[in-house]
Amino acid sequence: MKPVHQRLNLYIDGNETYTFVPVEPVGARSLTIYRNSGDVVLNAPNTPLPATAERSVKTIYGIYGMISLAMSEYIIVITGRELRGHIMRQNIYRATEYDILPLNPDVSVQSPPNVVESHLLALVQSHLQGGTFFFSYGWDITRRLQAQWISLQEDGDKALWEIADDRFFWNKFLHNKFIDITSTNPDQNLGAYILPVIYGTFDIRPVQISIWQIRLGLISRRSRHRAGTRYFRRGVDSEGHVANFNETEQVLFVGGDESGTQLSFVQIRGSIPVYWAEINTLRYKPDVQIMELQDTVNALRAHLQENLNQYGGQTLVNLVNQKGHEKPVKEAFEKHMAESNMPKTRYEYFDFHSECSKMRWDRISVLLGKLEEELVQNGYFHLASNKPEPVKLQTGVIRTNCMDNLDRTNVAQCAIAKWMLNRQLKELRVIQENDSVDNYDELTRDFREMWTDHANFISIAYSGTGALKTDFTRTGKRTRQGLLEDGWNSVVRYLKNNFFDGARQDAFDLMTGAWWPRRGWNPATLVVDRRPLIIRAPPYMLFFSLFMICAGLTLPRTSDYSLFYYFLLWVTLVVVSTAFIFIHGIDYVSWPRLLPPTDIIYYDGPGFRSAHHGKGLALPALEKAASAGVGEKEHRRARSKKLDEIEMGSIPAKEHFD
Repeated sequence: MKPVHQRLNLYIDGNETYTFVPVEPVGARSLTIYRNSGDVVLNAPNTPLPATAERSVKTIYGIYGMISLAMSEYIIVITGRELRGHIMRQNIYRATEYDILPLNPDVSVQSPPNVVESHLLALVQSHLQGGTFFFSYGWDITRRLQAQWISLQEDGDKALWEIADDRFFWNKFLHNKFIDITSTNPDQNLGAYILPVIYGTFDIRPVQISIWQIRLGLISRRSRHRAGTRYFRRGVDSEGHVANFNETEQVLFVGGDESGTQLSFVQIRGSIPVYWAEINTLRYKPDVQIMELQDTVNALRAHLQENLNQYGGQTLVNLVNQKGHEKPVKEAFEKHMAESNMPKTRYEYFDFHSECSKMRWDRISVLLGKLEEELVQNGYFHLASNKPEPVKLQTGVIRTNCMDNLDRTNVAQCAIAKWMLNRQLKELRVIQENDSVDNYDELTRDFREMWTDHANFISIAYSGTGALKTDFTRTGKRTRQGLLEDGWNSVVRYLKNNFFDGARQDAFDLMTGAWWPRRGWNPATLVVDRRPLIIRAPPYMLFFSLFMICAGLTLPRTSDYSLFYYFLLWVTLVVVSTAFIFIHGIDYVSWPRLLPPTDIIYYDGPGFRSAHHGKGLALPALEKAASAGVGEKEHRRARSKKLDEIEMGSIPAKEHFD
């Protein structure tokens, strides 16, 4: 496998070029990007630099990619990195700092030429700073150990990007230009400049168990397909990609060196693979919506077939509630699972909240008992240093989901991982058959800390806050302090998911290529509020009324005249404006503007909708008239107008919510 250049010097020739020169090996071919044309050229060996070129004071640790915005194309480079450990004798880094270099000489990143470019650049910067991105120059961090061993011979002398797992090559869209040049012109092979990055977690720690030196690691890889935030990316798309899909690999090296025994155990998680959504309405519980589309079963099969191709057999563990808010999603999943009739696929339901209610967290052992046969049968990857072939291969995977694939899923996956770690150490004779990892304080502490950190990072990426129930993951017990922390995180999640996640979703769509500037696109839609005045006014009325109430309570009185009517007026305005905001809640949610989900919000096809909150007072009457066949033209016109009011961008979402 060909490694990627680890350090680059950047030379800027005024408004003409950016030239990247590898620090080592000495004499390696430099890369020039022409600012006026956007051409990317791999220079001949020992090509001299322009006499007017000036060297940047920053060392470049990798090219993250190139992105085109409204006014210019930009090069994103990594200027800061943090060593997080090593695996297979290769260092693993986390990217910590970035620079964004405009190709258009008339564009400045610090002072963008207009508010639209400023907005788009802010999306890019917030995504880079808010994500956890890991990379390695000489080891494929996108693939699990077993996949790398299986393809060891065919990988041969390929570049790192060529062997990367397409699902977890997070910045692949940003490297499309480099990849296209490399694929079409053999002399312009930019493989040494294409650095695959994962969005996920990486943690590896040395642990001493009696006379054994072991290294325990945990790696999670987030799929770039159907990526996004908690409420704006749910379910499946027509190609079988599900929201919040993560592969989690627990690795174990026995002997203190990767040349010794290697073990790997993989689990996956992902959103329930049907067409469904939760529609934010400012209520704590969003409206649940299930879309019964003709290709639902085909999309489900595509997802399950992809899992079969990647991992072998699969057991689908569903942890959603069988009552209340979550029940319709569970029923839709089970209905379409029965219709899919997929081979080597088993469905297992576990009512997590019912089984583990009243802090009976030991009941997770019931789930482990149901999965034990599959866990033994599927096994794990085991490569011994003294054998040319693996002792074992993992032949199947456990796929776990709850509603968000966060909190309950974390608890279940951690319990499964601990069960497997116990089994691995016993089979290697590191611990005795009647022993347990619980008897080794250092190992138990590191295991719990790794899984807790892992849970928090995945939760922050999807929901905006740390995971819930991490007190159990960290200590093995559910505590009242943990309940209080979960309550706080739930409040923060509510605020972020309703009022801030629209911009975060836009950043995901922009950076993964789900959206890009198209012909006819109107940039003003990003920064202009097109809602009518009657919708925009109530929040100002609410805040002003609250201010006046506070003023009446705190400012000194100038007379003995009663303030009853004063407070009655402002309290009435608070109540009226608050009621109006919640009645029209959909109009106050921070929706994505690049790919606004209007087709989901106002979906009127077959399926299920728990309620129609937040759509205002007029909509139910319109729907009733339409269902009775009266005023159908007027109904459609009113609905179209409503869509225009909420849609903050001119590009419609892809069909079937891709």
